Amino acid sequence: MSMLKWWWKALSVIPKISKEEWDQLDVITKWLVMTRSAVTTVTVFSTIIAGLFAWRFGGFHWGLWIIMTVGLFVAHGTNNILNDYTDFSRGVDSDNYFRTMYGPHPLVHGFHDKSTQIRYFVVSGIIALAAGIYTYYVSGWDQNILILILIGAVFLLFYTFPLKYFALGELSIFLIWGPVLIGGVFYALTGEYNSHVIWASVPIGLSVMSINLGKHIDKLKEDKAKKVRTLPVVIGETVARYLDVISLVLIYAIIVFLVIVKFYTPVMLVVFFAGKQLFISLAVLMKPKPDEAPPEYPAWPIWFAGFTFMHNRRFTMLFMAGLLVDTILRVYVPNFWM
Repeated sequence: MSMLKWWWKALSVIPKISKEEWDQLDVITKWLVMTRSAVTTVTVFSTIIAGLFAWRFGGFHWGLWIIMTVGLFVAHGTNNILNDYTDFSRGVDSDNYFRTMYGPHPLVHGFHDKSTQIRYFVVSGIIALAAGIYTYYVSGWDQNILILILIGAVFLLFYTFPLKYFALGELSIFLIWGPVLIGGVFYALTGEYNSHVIWASVPIGLSVMSINLGKHIDKLKEDKAKKVRTLPVVIGETVARYLDVISLVLIYAIIVFLVIVKFYTPVMLVVFFAGKQLFISLAVLMKPKPDEAPPEYPAWPIWFAGFTFMHNRRFTMLFMAGLLVDTILRVYVPNFWM
């Protein structure tokens, strides 16, 4: 398989590969595979959304947006590298743990050693930090940008431990990919705080959180045995499933509200074309996880996270398409839906 095909595969799915295949990969492909880039693309989606909001309010800058997008995408990957290193070092990822079953884990599967994992972490961290420093510089050393960088660093360094261990991981995911990331990139581009943009970021944060919450429900038994106190471990599977249901429903309720108050045009109702994936996810979440994979189900042991991931992809693509048209209308037909 060519390098570009590997890149596309790593950005599309979490591939299962052998040690022999790993050794043939270039360093970028290895980074994409080990950081589970098919999932980290949610960061790019959030920056695209923030960029469209900035364009609507007259503050979009291509160069700065590209640097922030690359930096934040790499920062997300850096967190995943640290996540695997921390859990491996603490013994969490041993004994056929859930994480090692749904995708390659370079340390557990013997692809490389801990020192190599640290080198990936350091290089990735430097790239992400450089993007943050550049953003801070072009902002004229705006202290709010520095605060946003520090908040991002706290989540990056401490999500795996201790936040995830104290049932704060799910809330962190919601804040990062919703208000913090979208609101932060919007602020960096425009120099302004906008409460409507923060509200508009909530559905995206909830959608990303629904995947994370679903994954933590999927591995509740394994986490409980390892003393990883995720939210589902603390509140139980049933309550966690219903919480995920409420999160998914709120996504659409907030968008309808923002159309009613005329922050959005009715174009944004295009997200309801994700209704099929939504209802499938809701139906799955209303029942406990089956004891074994149904016939021909491809993603086991992922269950709830698989359905919420597919919903997230469909919803987010429709959201971005709708937001693009909505923004064009707001920029070029400002009196439409006023």
